[in-house]
This record gives sequence, structure tokens and C-alpha cells, in this order.
Amino acid sequence: MNFFEHQDQARQNTQQLIGLFAASIAVMIVAIYIVSLFVFRMAPRIWWHPGLFLSVAAVTMIAIALGSTYKIFCLRQGGSVIAQELGGRLLIPEMADEQGRQLLNIVEEMAIASGISVPAVYLLESESGINAFAAGFSPNDAVIGVTRGSLQCLTRDELQGVIGHEFSHILNGDMGLNLRLIGLLHGILFIYMAGDLLWSWRVRGEDKGLPLWAFGLALMAIGGIGLFCGRLIKAAVSRQREFLADASAVQFTRNPDGMTGVLQKLQKMDSRLIAPGAEAASHMFFGNALKLSFWGDMFATHPPLTERIRRIGGLNASDLAAMPSPMRHHTHSPDGLTMGFAGGGNTTAITPEQVVNQVGSVAPEHFAHAQALLAQLPESLRLGVREQQSANAIAFALALDPENPEVQARQIAWLKEVQPPELVEKTLEFSSEISQLDPSLRLPLVDLTVPTLRQTSAKECQMLCKCVQGLIKARGSLSLWHFVLQLVLWHRLEPCINPTSPTTVEFTSIDQIWSDSILVLSALARVGQTQPDEIAYAFRSGVFRLPGAGQQETPDTPVASSFTDLKKSIDRLRLASPKLKQAVVDACAHTVLLDNKVTSSEADLLRAIALTLDCPIPPFLNSQRGFPKAKQSSAK
Repeated sequence: MNFFEHQDQARQNTQQLIGLFAASIAVMIVAIYIVSLFVFRMAPRIWWHPGLFLSVAAVTMIAIALGSTYKIFCLRQGGSVIAQELGGRLLIPEMADEQGRQLLNIVEEMAIASGISVPAVYLLESESGINAFAAGFSPNDAVIGVTRGSLQCLTRDELQGVIGHEFSHILNGDMGLNLRLIGLLHGILFIYMAGDLLWSWRVRGEDKGLPLWAFGLALMAIGGIGLFCGRLIKAAVSRQREFLADASAVQFTRNPDGMTGVLQKLQKMDSRLIAPGAEAASHMFFGNALKLSFWGDMFATHPPLTERIRRIGGLNASDLAAMPSPMRHHTHSPDGLTMGFAGGGNTTAITPEQVVNQVGSVAPEHFAHAQALLAQLPESLRLGVREQQSANAIAFALALDPENPEVQARQIAWLKEVQPPELVEKTLEFSSEISQLDPSLRLPLVDLTVPTLRQTSAKECQMLCKCVQGLIKARGSLSLWHFVLQLVLWHRLEPCINPTSPTTVEFTSIDQIWSDSILVLSALARVGQTQPDEIAYAFRSGVFRLPGAGQQETPDTPVASSFTDLKKSIDRLRLASPKLKQAVVDACAHTVLLDNKVTSSEADLLRAIALTLDCPIPPFLNSQRGFPKAKQSSAK
């Protein structure tokens, strides 16, 4: 399965989860009803009392709904809530030790290689076991938690395998399912908590004719049934996803020894957590976070370690070679532009199908490219992205016009009116360095600043975005790069600015997003081509990749659009189902790759569109270092 199929499978798993949850509620209602018959002394004289059954069902469902709603509301901030409940602290680069910096470097490389926003990293300092987790609603708001024991006991290759495993959960849609599971099961736990409250009344002797303490004891027992069902649900949902994540980690790194080494260490060492919240989040971890009971095999959220090792050990060289690797056939591009990875002098003939298959994927070539990109960054930028004021200055510097001194002077004059002098000075320094970089480094540089920018409040993130917008307005016109910068930066900071609005699926038919798809393809065709007939041909090549294109009214030439129109259409496409997003990305790739050439402008716009649709594309379509920068085109 590719990225889109995994996302669709995650949606189906969510529906199955709701079905299992409903079945558990039904069992609990029946059990509470039977207990109520004895409490109110109706049994065995009468076993069916419709009024009592409806009352029990209503109260039970309301109680569970309240418990689940409360927990879901608490989780609205995303994965950071889980990390903090487990005792994690945000790993800040300037305060991290050598082991922490190595972890941050691995996460950065994996994020750049996969095309997602660099996740915030939380260190579970008090946990000596080997374990890790990923949490969040989408790849754009993911966080990763790692125990101190993992940093102390694992080699870099082994730690990379663990992070690769967690990135698989991020890319395959498992995180949102896991958070919903925590929220739903908390409602069942609420029944147990209500029973515990009634049971505690026995100490005060407040029976008053009704044995409420006995009813509470019964509710605790019924809540135990709910917990039993909940653990079975977690085990059923989690186990197969763990096998998939193990295989994906090996595919990402092409290093089965790293993953095998971690699992072998888990056989000899401990993966359990001491944090009280480990029970609720046990299905999210790399290894078993709880002590296995007598029913361990039934309740275990993870497959046995021996089976995980056996499956990874069964992968031989031919298996690894058969794994999908995006860059296999190297050819030289006649115009000196690479459609593959920087370095080595080789280029890769990329097909649109490979673009789609690489969405949400990671491969060793992606790692090599990510490392090459990061190595090109000056030390001042590498350090700057990790410090708050410098990260702001880098974001402002990316919005400056380096080619027109008069325009840049106007932008700086505006910036001096709204920002302190030292920040303006840093912005100028970083602008000078960024202007010397290859254009392919700009979007990765944006992503590197995101973890630091997200450490501020929602208001400060909004102020940053408004300041970038002000710099662009001071320029006098909106170039394609500045549109891309705003699109990506706004999207990356959205979890900080508006964390309570995870994207939902609203459109499941191409008819609902046809006009938006046409507009996006029109913009891409105009960016990549210069002659009217070439623009029209590229546009039609993309349109006829959309499902049902023969039954739709399709213009012969691209439609006129503004950047504002383009932004509105992209926002609507975000609400499409995974399968529709796949069709749109495929059509975009056919539009861009029609002439087997990818300019810097095409690469930036295609990646920005895909990233905004939460379809992360690794940065493999950019021009090779040392080649001239392509001129920015307009979307009009």
C-alpha cells in the first residue's frame, strides 16, 4: 500500500474502532441493567422492564459520552498533551546534551527526508526502559517521545530504526487513530470511576435503604468488563500496525540490523514505563509499556518480540532490493537539472507515478539527500533555526527580495517600524547568507525553523505570520516564491495557531472539487511552461489524469486565477478524501513532468501544494546545487 491507501485504511480502522466501541457499550448497558434489576429488587419476579432499561441505557451512554468528550477535549492540543502526561519535557537544542542532540539530528534528517514538518521531540527523562512513541492528529502536528533509556542503551543505527518505526506511524495515519482510541476508551473508564465513587460511600455508611455501595461495586465490576473490552480493542488495532511499522523502518533505513539490534536488547532489558498515564497510551509505544499479566498474550498491544525479530530477520538482500526505492535508474538530464538527489553528478528520470508512490515515504536516498542539504547550510543558519529570535529573523529573511536592492530597502524600512533593531540586523545578516544558497534549500530551511517557532504562543505565531505578510506587501507584488513561503509557513504553524481544528474529510466525489482541481492544474501549467501551446498541453495532460475527466466540462486552456483564488482552492482540496488527494497529486505530477524537466519554481509549488494537502513529498525534485536559479513565475 502507498501513503494514500494507508490513510484510507486508517479511516476504515477508525470506523471499525467505533463499531467495537459501540458493541462494548451495548454489553455494559445489558450488564448494568441486570444489576439494576437486583438493586431495585425486581428480579427474579420480572426480567424485562422497558422503562428501567431505557433509563439505564440513557444514563450509561450519557456517562460514557461525557467521559469520552472530556478526554477528547483534553487531547485537542494534540500529541504534546500525551507527552506531558507521560512526564516528557520538550527537548530544546541549546539545553540538550550530546545524546539529545544526536536524537534531534536523527529526527531532523528523517523529517526532511520524508517531507513532513520537523516534529517536536520530548524526552521522558525518568524512564530508564527502551521505548518511544509518536502522537498527533496529522503529520503536520506530530510529536515524538523517547525515553532516556533509549538514548543511553542504543547505538545511532538502532536509534534511527526506532525513529523510523515511529515515522511510519506518523506517515501511515496511525497517530490520529491512537488518539481517538484514548479518548473513546476514557468514557468506558468513567463507568469504573463512577462505581469507585459509590463504593467509597460505604465508609460513611450512607445506605439509607439503597445499597449504593453494592451498586458501586457492581459498576466497578462492569467497568472492569469495559476495560477488558478496551484492552482487547487496543490489542486488535495495534498489533498489525506494529508489524507494518517494523517493516517500514527497515525499508526507510535499508538496515535490518538496526531494528533487530533494538528488539534483541528489548528481550534482555525493560521497555515498561513508570508513568501513570502509560496504561491509556500503551498502544502507542514502540515496545510493551506495561507489565504483562497472566492474560498478557490476549491483552498485549504489541506482537511477541521473537515474532518481530523473526520477520525482520527473514528479510535478506534480495528482499531489500525488492523494496520500493524511488531512485534506481540514473540518467543525465540534458538541461543540467536533476530530478533526483543532489551530489554525485547523477540525475534520475522521475515519472509521475514515482512522485505519487514517494508521497509519505522515506528511503536511504532520501536520507542521503537530506544530509546533503543540511551539510550545505552555513553553521550560522544551522544554529539559528534552533534559537527563537534567530528563527524569526530567518523567516523574515526568506521574505526579503535579494535581487532588487530598492525593494529590499523598502521592506527593511517597514520591518524597522514593527521589530526591534537587533532583530532587523539579524534578518539582514541571514538574508545575505540565504541569497547564496541553492533554491532547493529554502523549503527545508523553513521546516527546520518550525519546531522553534512553535515553542511560542498562538498570538506570537500569528504575529510572525502577519509580519511575513507585511514584508511581502511592502515588496509591492506577490511572487511565486513568496506565495509558496506563506502557504507552507502558515500550514506548518497552524497546529500552534489553531490546534483545535484537525482536518476532516468533507469531499468524497471529484465533482465537489473539480473546479478547484482545474485551478491548481492551471497554475502549475503556467509555472512550468512559457509558450501558450505548451501551457495548454501540460494543463490537459494533468486534467485527463483526474477521475471522470471524460464526463466533466473541461476548458481547453488553463483558467485565469490569482494567488488568492489558488489559496482558496488548495484549502478546499485539503478536505478531500485520501483517494481524491492521490488523484490530484497524480494530476499535478503529470502536469509538471510532461517535459521531463523540473524547474525550481515547479518543484517549490508542487511540494507546497502537496504539503498543504498533508501529502508530504521528499525534496527530490529540486535543481542540483551549482546550477543557475530558475526565474520565478507568476501563477496568473
